[in-house]
Order: sequence, then structure tokens, then C-alpha cells
Amino acid sequence: MPTDDSSTGFPSLDALYDSIESQRLMAPIWPRADGVVIIDQTLLPFTREELFIRTADEMATAIRDMRIRGSGAIGCAGALGAYLIVRATPDDAATWTADAGALKKARPTAVALSLAIDEVLDAARHGSSVVDAAAEAAAAFVQRQLDMERTLGRYGVEVIPDGATVLTHCHSGALAGAGYGGRALSVIRAAFEAGKQIRVISQETRPYLQGARITVWELSQLGIPATLVTDGMSGALMQAGRVDVCVVGSDRLAINGDLANKVGTYLVALAAREHHIPFYTATTRYNVDQACASGADIPIEFRPASEVLTLQNRPITIEGIDALYPAFDITPAHLLSGIITEQGVLNAPYEPKLRQLITPERQ
Repeated sequence: MPTDDSSTGFPSLDALYDSIESQRLMAPIWPRADGVVIIDQTLLPFTREELFIRTADEMATAIRDMRIRGSGAIGCAGALGAYLIVRATPDDAATWTADAGALKKARPTAVALSLAIDEVLDAARHGSSVVDAAAEAAAAFVQRQLDMERTLGRYGVEVIPDGATVLTHCHSGALAGAGYGGRALSVIRAAFEAGKQIRVISQETRPYLQGARITVWELSQLGIPATLVTDGMSGALMQAGRVDVCVVGSDRLAINGDLANKVGTYLVALAAREHHIPFYTATTRYNVDQACASGADIPIEFRPASEVLTLQNRPITIEGIDALYPAFDITPAHLLSGIITEQGVLNAPYEPKLRQLITPERQ
């Protein structure tokens, strides 16, 4: 939560700040005078540290270093980062394009990042006051993200049976969104708030351990019972009848419904199909990329091998060993039971429904 009540000087961003305060959201990012504040997610759950971001370069570094992460939160960071670009050089639109390009490259798989940046810069180009227009567009993006989280959560309640054990992978919660529940945890949180007796199984998610560090921590803050398991346990748990439904987030969807999410998601989907367990992704229109006909067109970010070879900056294997870290994998659309969105739960065939989801805002 914000701890400084400094004004930004722009009414739309000030209103956003007040909204975050009044709703007591678990927000990962918010505006403040002369910049933007983020919670450093690499230090959670034992240390809560705020980072003050003054420039788009600093925002790009924070995104690249996983200090702010999750598709919704990255989109919000892109929107507020674009506002910082415009504010820094209000009379030089050519510089906006160059600075925006560097910001977009921070996490290339997360399509919401590019879309948010473009939305804010386009508003600035067409506004009578470029900085005010950018501020208004950035605040509107964050508020829209929050509204979509609440709405898709309400739609997702229908796929969660009362008494269910829900398995999720990685962290797609409030700190990965705008403060309510991100994607997957919006559904889980809404089901719990609707009075359903549920339990969550969270996979730990190597190598950054988002499930272990953040998902179970968020769930504990909400009072939702949670159990932590390692990434390799989902199949065995399903085989033993201990999982009723799977809900994951998404960083990008191809227009056919193929899903890019944290690496390991594909294996969960395969195990769920084998054991006839429903498998859903929760997403918003900002994660749908109509330029990608299928998952084969989605760029997969490969992160440094050192992130696999170490844990908390300490080596976990012998020197000289190579490692691979594709940050995401592709789950084919035929493995999905449905796609939970802010317009309802979509069933196959997905392409016409995803096109309708992103129309007219994105076409």
C-alpha cells in the first residue's frame, strides 16, 4: 500500500492514488510526486521495500529484473512508464518513440506492456496538453485493469465448485495486476468472497519462486487456505484425486487461444487433460495478440542461465554446468476447458470469441 500521500500534480493520477488508498488494494505500483513507486517483488514475503522510479529507463530495469512482474502489473508499469517518457520530454515526440522501444523490450512476451505504452503515447499525441493527456491515459489504464480484474473474477466464480481444491501455477494475483487479484487469483478470490469453501494448491515456480514467495503470501493475507508444492508434484496430486480444477494466468494469448504463461504451465495442462480435470486460464483483452495466429508466433523470452544455476545468489550446482531458462511455455488451446475474461467464460472455438473480445478497442 502507498505510504506517502504526496500529490503528483495531475488530477487524474491524484485520483488514482486516492482510489488505491481508499480501497486498500494490494497494489504493486502507484503514482507519486515526481515519479512512480513499485513494491520490489524480489524481496517478498519477508521484506517489503518500495522503489521510487523517476525515469522510463529505471522502469525498464525494474521490469527486466523482475522487481515488478505479472502481465497486469507490467501493463500498468508500461502505462505509467509511458507517462514518465512524455513528462520528461513533452516537446520531443521523436524521443518518445525511442524511449518507448527500450521500455517495450524489458519483457518481450508480455504483450500488455507494449499495448499500454502505445495507448498512453497515442493519447498524448492527440491531447491539447501532452503531459495531462498522458497522465489521464495512464490512470485510465490502471483503473481499467482493476475493473477487469474484478469483473473476470465474478465470471470465474462459476467454474469453481464449492469445496474445490484449485491448483495454480506461478503468481497471477493482486501484485501481478492492479491490486485486486490479477488474473487467476481474481477468480480464486471472488469464489472465496462468494462464500465458497475452497483450498488452493500453489506450485513454487522455480527459479524465482513466485508461487512460494508471493502466491501463498497473498492467499494468507486474504484468509484463503493454501498448500505449497514443488513444480513437479501436480501430476501426482491429480493422480491421487487431490485437485478439482486448475486456474492459471496468461502473459499472451494467440488469436486461436494458444496460451503463453510461466514455464511449467504446459505440463500442468497435460496432466489435467490426462486426469479429466478442468483447466482454465484467466485473462483480459490486453493479453490477446491478434498478430499471433498460434502459439508458434509468440516470442519466448530466454532469461540468463545464472538464474537457474543459483538460488538467492548462491550456486546450487557445480561450476561449468550449462542451464536453460525459457521464462514461458505454450499451452495449446485444445488443452483449455475455457478462457475466463472480463466478458465471460469463453469456450472453444476461441478465435471468433477472442476477436470479439478485443473489438472495437484493439481493431
